[in-house]
Amino acid sequence: MSTKPEGATPPTRTLTERRKAATQLDIARAAAELFTEHGPDGTTAEDIAQRAGVALRTFYRYFRSKQDAVAPLLAVGAERWRERLAEHRAEAAGGLPAVLERSIAESLAAEDETAAEGLRWTRGLLRAAVEDPALRAVWYRVNQESEERLREVVAGLAGPDADPLEVRLAAAAATDAIRIALESWAETDAPVRGPGSPSELAVRCLRELMGGMRLLGDPAGA
Repeated sequence: MSTKPEGATPPTRTLTERRKAATQLDIARAAAELFTEHGPDGTTAEDIAQRAGVALRTFYRYFRSKQDAVAPLLAVGAERWRERLAEHRAEAAGGLPAVLERSIAESLAAEDETAAEGLRWTRGLLRAAVEDPALRAVWYRVNQESEERLREVVAGLAGPDADPLEVRLAAAAATDAIRIALESWAETDAPVRGPGSPSELAVRCLRELMGGMRLLGDPAGA
C-alpha cells in the first residue's frame, strides 16, 4: 500500500475542475431540496435540472440518475474532514485515536450556519433514503469511497512503520462512526449542536468501535 508522507494532501484543482465541481454541487443541492420537499418518487431528473438552472443534458453529463445527483452534497463534508484531519500530522504521534476523535468532533460541530445547513440537508436525505433503495445505495457508496480515501490520510498520519491492517481498521472505524452517528441523528429531531448532535454521537460511536482494539496507540478515552 503506497502512502504520501504529507498526509495525502490533495492537488490544487484547475479552474475547469472547480467549475465542474461547483455545477455538480448546485445540482446536488437542487436534488436535495426537491427530495426533501416531494420525496424521490415525486421528483424527476427534469425537475432537478430546472431547479438547478441547467439543461437536462448537463444533468446527465454528470449523473446517471436522480438519486446519484445528491452524491456530491453527501461527500463534501467528508472531503473537508479529510483535509482537516491531514493537518493534524504533528499531533498524531500522541495517538491516532485521539486525533481522529478530535477531528471528527470538530468537523461535525456545525460551527457556522453553512455547516449546520449541510447537516440538515443530510438529515433530509437520510430520511428520504429510508423508502428509497437507490438513494440508500448512493449513501453507502459515498461512505465506502470516503473510507478508501481516508486510508491514505490515516497512513500518512501514522507513519511508514504503521501496520496496514491497523490503518485499514482505523479508517473503517472512523468512517462507520460518522455514518452511524448521522443515521441515528437523522432518525430524531435532535439539534445540530449540543446533546444528541452528530458531533456528540460520532465521538461516542468512535470510542465504542475503537475501544476494544489496539489501533495505532491507546484507544480514545482510555
